[in-house]
Amino acid sequence: MILHIATFRWKDDVTEADVADLTEALLDMASRIGEIRSYTAGPNLHLRPGGADYGVAALVDDAAGLDAYLDHPEHKAVYDRLLGRMIAERTAVQLPLAEGSFA
Repeated sequence: MILHIATFRWKDDVTEADVADLTEALLDMASRIGEIRSYTAGPNLHLRPGGADYGVAALVDDAAGLDAYLDHPEHKAVYDRLLGRMIAERTAVQLPLAEGSFA
């Protein structure tokens, strides 16, 4: 299994309404992509100093599942409609995950 984590820093003009719309769109998108086994997205709680403004974590079975998710028309639509115009900086990492690592 692969855990894909992406973090974002927003451009200065991004509003709380933009973030709420994005979160709703991403969660709805994830529910329609069969390769995604688990998914969460939302603004950083900022419980520690620094860090990104927003994060996404997606769990998929393998590299093919990751490609299917990232290349999926639903994902591209959210990027084109909302996410792409909001991003000032993006980082991502893919981690191997043993079955049962997270409950």
